[in-house]
Amino acid sequence: MTAPRLAGGIGVLADRYDAFILDQWGVLHNGSQPYPGAVEAVHRLKEAGKRVALLSNSGRRAAHNRAMLAHLGFEPADFDGIVTSGEAAWRVLSRGLPPFDGLGRRCYLITRGGDRAVVEGLGVELVEDPHEADFLFASGVDSPEMGLEDYKAALDVAARRGLPLLCSNPDHWAPSSDGLVLAPGALAAYHAVQDGQVLYVGKPHRPIYDACFEILDGVARERIVAVGDSFEHDVKGANNAGIDACFVAGGLHAAELDGLEGEACEQAVAELARRHEARAAWVVPAFRW
Repeated sequence: MTAPRLAGGIGVLADRYDAFILDQWGVLHNGSQPYPGAVEAVHRLKEAGKRVALLSNSGRRAAHNRAMLAHLGFEPADFDGIVTSGEAAWRVLSRGLPPFDGLGRRCYLITRGGDRAVVEGLGVELVEDPHEADFLFASGVDSPEMGLEDYKAALDVAARRGLPLLCSNPDHWAPSSDGLVLAPGALAAYHAVQDGQVLYVGKPHRPIYDACFEILDGVARERIVAVGDSFEHDVKGANNAGIDACFVAGGLHAAELDGLEGEACEQAVAELARRHEARAAWVVPAFRW
């Protein structure tokens, strides 16, 4: 496997690519504040004439994420489009696309802060008891307030009843101002271990990248790079989609790579690549110019 090239910042890549697909948490911000230099880096990409799409495993819809980015200081005009796994899940459900067309109407929704936008206008009936559900939909979790143990009772009922679980955020953990916190993918993994059926929408699965390619229409694949902090989802997803990946070392895997430099850092990144069977073309310490 070819070793990735190390770069001090995203500006090194600006002459090599025409379009950038950017992850959100762990790359641009931690949910509470932008990372140093991130707002400037996005703006300089646009000033350089680059196409920029945001691709996030956020279980919430695009409008919520657009508003959050603006609140954090990012300029909405700097993004050509925003694709979230929550928006993608809403679209496949609204269109009745297989394999999502046989889930049923009664939904037990697991979400953050009671957000129901992910099912608005879909004609589903929300139920409070998993015994009454046709399927479970995990779009968010109330972490760090709640952990996996708090969700196991509902997941155990679903497994016993043979209910499918739709997961619109495959991430197991997400960077936040409180450190790494639980994400819906961990619930889906628990369901799968119990032989439950899981339907994923989001990175690293190919369909969500096709939505980005629609936004970046006309840009050749070899001139597109995906920037993210997860080997399991961002780097692997870019590989699946046939585009280059730039790994941000200071995000999800920061604890594993903290303090490592030179050859030690290269070896640690190589181990991540082997573990996840994914390859990055580039490595940057943080998303900055």
